[in-house]
Amino acid sequence: MKSKLYRKILLATDGSESARKAADDAVEFSRLSGAKIYAVSVIDRSTYSSVPEDLEWEEAMYAWFRELGEEAVSYVEKTAKNAGLQVESVLLEGHPAEEIVNFAEKNGMDLIIIGSLGKSRVERFLIGSVSEKVVRNAKVPVLVVHWKK
Repeated sequence: MKSKLYRKILLATDGSESARKAADDAVEFSRLSGAKIYAVSVIDRSTYSSVPEDLEWEEAMYAWFRELGEEAVSYVEKTAKNAGLQVESVLLEGHPAEEIVNFAEKNGMDLIIIGSLGKSRVERFLIGSVSEKVVRNAKVPVLVVHWKK
């Protein structure tokens, strides 16, 4: 019997090894609960918006980040479909933590799964990691998956 606790799982992915580990865990949660996985990747334009304006360079960076996002959700799609699960890929633009939390709220997600990228303590103190911001602001449970080599 499948659990009704988790019917919609948001998996936040950036294609990193940590995110791939989180994807594997999301597939297992989905398999056990019968939930649909929403593979969400966020294109963060702020990472290159502080560079002096050069439209050609900005378009190239956007295309590159979009390709990375598509690769990230593609991994999740393949993994979930190979397990016989329902999956939907979503590419968003904006600040990653905000977009993840907003998508979860607007689409009635029951659980958010996200990888921990293991930023240094100084970076975490100064800017905070995406996973920490999601944990602080989400209105649904958040599973942060740690990955070690």
